[in-house]
Amino acid sequence: MPVLEQLTTVVVDCADPVALAAFYQQATAWELTYSDKDFASLSTGTTGAGLAFVRVEGYQAPKWPEGSKHLHLDFTVTDLDRAVEELLALGASRPTFQPGEGQWVVLIDPQGHPLCLIPATTAAN
Repeated sequence: MPVLEQLTTVVVDCADPVALAAFYQQATAWELTYSDKDFASLSTGTTGAGLAFVRVEGYQAPKWPEGSKHLHLDFTVTDLDRAVEELLALGASRPTFQPGEGQWVVLIDPQGHPLCLIPATTAAN
């Protein structure tokens, strides 16, 4: 039996946990399970891993693609064009550099973290 059984939460450093949780809650429709000025968490409502956001004083956003990215999140989407459009409307941005030769789209969340949108048909292969 492995020592680590299941990933429960990915915790993301940021400047404003409440704002970043709101962005991802709107994007995913996951449940906001906790929120204060220093920490916020979202749950899928199932056994999948959730997301949490923690305030870091003096937080410096990643500078991807020019520098490091700390981490990035991958999400599968049914309709790539619609997902990109909706996330841009929520405050994400789209960097000029797009790796993957069109297999996915990289966006940057409002606090600088890259997130990749992968069409469900591509992810299944």
